[in-house]
Amino acid sequence: MNDDMSEYEIYAIRYASKDDRRSSENFIENDAPDIQMPLDFFVWALVSPNRTVIVDTGFDEKAGNARNYAVTRPVAEGLKQIGINPDNVKDVILTHMHWDHAGNRGLFSQARYHVQEREMHFCTGRCMCDAQQNKAYNAEDVSHIVRRNFEGSVTLHDPNSDFDDGISLHWLGGHTAGLQVVRVKTRRGHVVLASDASHYYANILQRRPFPVLFDMNQMLNGFAVIQKLADSPSHIIPGHDRQVLSLFPAAREGLDGIARLDADPIGRPA
Repeated sequence: MNDDMSEYEIYAIRYASKDDRRSSENFIENDAPDIQMPLDFFVWALVSPNRTVIVDTGFDEKAGNARNYAVTRPVAEGLKQIGINPDNVKDVILTHMHWDHAGNRGLFSQARYHVQEREMHFCTGRCMCDAQQNKAYNAEDVSHIVRRNFEGSVTLHDPNSDFDDGISLHWLGGHTAGLQVVRVKTRRGHVVLASDASHYYANILQRRPFPVLFDMNQMLNGFAVIQKLADSPSHIIPGHDRQVLSLFPAAREGLDGIARLDADPIGRPA
């Protein structure tokens, strides 16, 4: 573990996959051949000498089965494989509150949740009266954050927020009204966890928006903002791209599905 208190190690932990996903499902306009393009699901752990922060909480087996997505490694198991006990986690950042990013409601009982205020307004307001807008949310996940807010365990953030020395939060919108990305200082520079601001490398690098969105202009502008926040294209981490696991080294030898994003990449995205 590195000794700079403001630098973080970053772990990408895959907890579920959908192998039969097609490329035609991942772009608004797709003139290329329709090929297999798997969708992987991640949570991220930020670790410094004095703080551990979890970014997004994923979904559990029950929630996945209800939508025909299988959990391949429970989030708690993945965290414990890199030495993190969920019961000891004090801070959780939710990039947004879609069902696959804000589940596992009982997992982080001691944590303070960090959400964009715009996202809280969005997923408790009039847009949730529309079936197209609310289908990516689980009412129970939203209710959980509302209850935690009443208990004093939620911080609602402004569009640009200095979370900690070495971590900042940046509202982009686009995919949802309140989606935020996380900029993290690491030993190799500033990494941006793009989450669903860019599901795949191809979304941002080729400026091809993902079809689940709230505002097209926000999504396109978000691509540009991410590129400014990240030190280079190799410092951009998309939310669901399987290539992440082959472009970065494993957290430790023999541990499949958990990558070290603060380490130098070992390849370039296709």
